[in-house]
Amino acid sequence: MSNRQRIAILGSTGSIGLNTLDVLARHPDRFEVFAIAAHRNVEKLKQQCVEFSPRFAVVVDTEAAQSLKEELRSTNSRTEVLAGATALEAIASHVETDTIMAAIVGAAGLRSTLAAARAGKRILLANKEALVMSGPLFMQTVREGGATLIPVDSEHNAIFQCMGSSSTKGVKRVLLTASGGPFLRLASHTLQGVTPEQACAHPRWVMGRKISVDSATLMNKGLELIEACLLFDLPPGQIEVVIHPQSLVHSFVEYLDGSMLAQLGNPDMRTPIAHALSWPERVHSGVESLDIIRTARLDFEAPDVGRFPCLRLAREAAEAGGTAPAALNAANEVAVEAFLDRRLAFMNIPNVIECVMEQHRNVAVTSLQDVLDADEWARSNARAAVDLAAGACA
Repeated sequence: MSNRQRIAILGSTGSIGLNTLDVLARHPDRFEVFAIAAHRNVEKLKQQCVEFSPRFAVVVDTEAAQSLKEELRSTNSRTEVLAGATALEAIASHVETDTIMAAIVGAAGLRSTLAAARAGKRILLANKEALVMSGPLFMQTVREGGATLIPVDSEHNAIFQCMGSSSTKGVKRVLLTASGGPFLRLASHTLQGVTPEQACAHPRWVMGRKISVDSATLMNKGLELIEACLLFDLPPGQIEVVIHPQSLVHSFVEYLDGSMLAQLGNPDMRTPIAHALSWPERVHSGVESLDIIRTARLDFEAPDVGRFPCLRLAREAAEAGGTAPAALNAANEVAVEAFLDRRLAFMNIPNVIECVMEQHRNVAVTSLQDVLDADEWARSNARAAVDLAAGACA
């Protein structure tokens, strides 16, 4: 029997999934692609099935799943195609799955990631929204299921590396670095008319459309702040955000004795992916070495929360706890989708979110249903705010 680590990639056709497959392909002696999953990208899934021969391929969209079955008939593929959202949970908790890469964007990845946690899997967490939404409930499920949770976001993976096996007892503060996105130096009056294409043209990272917009509004950093609180059991007051345009320092951890540790590397997601896959060992990721001589300088500055209010809204949700982060995440997903569909101006994204958060009635999270109810309520109210064109509260 093979002693290779069997990997299920939830979100295999997105940027994290593609980078994960790139790293796995470099180490066929260590890793086996056991399952892949995506919403409906049949073309990429077919290519991945042919190249990696996974045992399962899950397609959430049932019509797309049938298309994939038909496409694979001519390839003599051994891959079994499964359909529907419940199939995601099945492969995430499958007895033969060792590790899952949780890379489905947004709330859609929540149930499958929780299923992996209940089953005690090794979870490589790239879907920050699942943790942001369910908060302490997620972490409790990880503990009770005996799962291993390793962050893949470059910032949280950097913190994980800097802390090593030590607790947070001696930590004074954590600094999350942010590139500032594509609009860092643009005049505020020009932001109202920016297009989805401009917002998705990140200066340092190659990412999906939703996360690119989140980076442009700094909501991505706000969600990461909430995630860091949960992952490392720190209050929001011990976590700060600092703008670092070069995106070479991925985060800092400052200790009570005055020490400050940082993790540096080129802006390439294969580095944290390779670290998470092989931890506690190290493997080649395919990433070019960082040339600190050519880099020459590293710049840092405080974020302008007046110009980018999403960061303020996320911190307020982190401080409130309960269902507030779930409502924040849902409102943001609706607003970003509307912007990408050209139904909402860029600067109205935070307006929609703030409108929802002002109306939100915060309650403690005691069950998954509390999270789902808050998510549904916030989406409904966010859609109503989007329909008001300007996204302002009635």
